[in-house]
Order: sequence, then structure tokens, then C-alpha cells
Amino acid sequence: MPTTHLLYLHGFRSSPRSTKAQLVRQRIETRHPGVTLWCPQLPPSPREAMAQVMEGIAGWPRERMAVIGSSLGGFYATWVAEQTGCRAALLNPAVAPARDLAKYIGEQGSWHDPEEKFFFRPEYVDELRALQGPAITRPERYYALIAKGDEVLDWREMRARYPAARIHLLEGSDHAISEFADYLDEVLAFVGLATT
Repeated sequence: MPTTHLLYLHGFRSSPRSTKAQLVRQRIETRHPGVTLWCPQLPPSPREAMAQVMEGIAGWPRERMAVIGSSLGGFYATWVAEQTGCRAALLNPAVAPARDLAKYIGEQGSWHDPEEKFFFRPEYVDELRALQGPAITRPERYYALIAKGDEVLDWREMRARYPAARIHLLEGSDHAISEFADYLDEVLAFVGLATT
């Protein structure tokens, strides 16, 4: 079934203003204007973030929806896919955020506007741990674009988290996947939005 609803989940300290989110938005608006795209600004609390997402997609048709997630958003996208059974495209997905983000407890600035501050609380680490599921089910629902040159996350951990999923391993690149525009068609095709 063709995808009619697409969710995009941004990463830690990121926002709907990220380059990848904007590229996805522009492509959907120009080539798939009938598709509902939602890229919410996620609150710092993982529990609140996922509650907001599940409330926002409550009326979406599960068989016609998909999710794209970047970094921490990839971790969240995996959780959403496991809850809903939808397809998920992951961009350098965080696989152990409870471990990795524990060192960021305290005040943080937004990547796109350092004047925007939020506080990452110790209990958020526990909330991340609560969202950490066991091995993924139905790996055919997952696609992961993973950069060996990621300076934040270990590509080996990312690949190992998604065994039997469709993996596109980039030899270089970086955490932001700066050349994401080159892979956008591939990502959208996987989630049911082939180039027209």
C-alpha cells in the first residue's frame, strides 16, 4: 500500500529546522503533495516525546504510515515502528542513548539556535532506558543509512542493532550525513514514496 502519512523525528538538540528534515519536507511538498508529513519539535523528556508522537499519530492508518528518524530520532523511530508495525528509515540511529546521553545532563542549547535552552534531566536517562526494546522484530521493515565516518556514534553498534535489516553503509560521511540529498530518493523509496 502506498504511504499516505510520514513522521520525521529529529535528533538530540536538533529540531524540525534541521537540514535533513527540511530536505524531506521540500521533497514531500513538491513530489508528494497528498502525503501528510509531521515533523514535531520533540520535548527533552523521552517519555513526553513518545506520548506526544503517539497522540499525534493516533488516527493515522498503520498500514499506510512510515517514520524517518535521525540519531536520537532513529532510536525513537525504532520504538514507534515496533509499536505500530510501520516501516522505518533510520539515519545514523542512536542505539544506546541512555548510556551516551548520560554525560549531557544539565542545560543544553539547541543546535539550530544556541539561544534556545533546555534542561536535560537525570530522570530522562531512565526514560530512555525504559524505551530501549529488545531485538527488533520483522527486520524487513527497517532501513538504516549508516556512516562509518560518524564522529558521534559507532557505526558497528548501529549495524549490529539492526541485523537482517536493509543497511546502506557509507564509507565516510559524518554524523549529520552532510550529503543526505544524494540518498533522499533511496530513503523515501524505502518508506513507500518512490520518485515520480
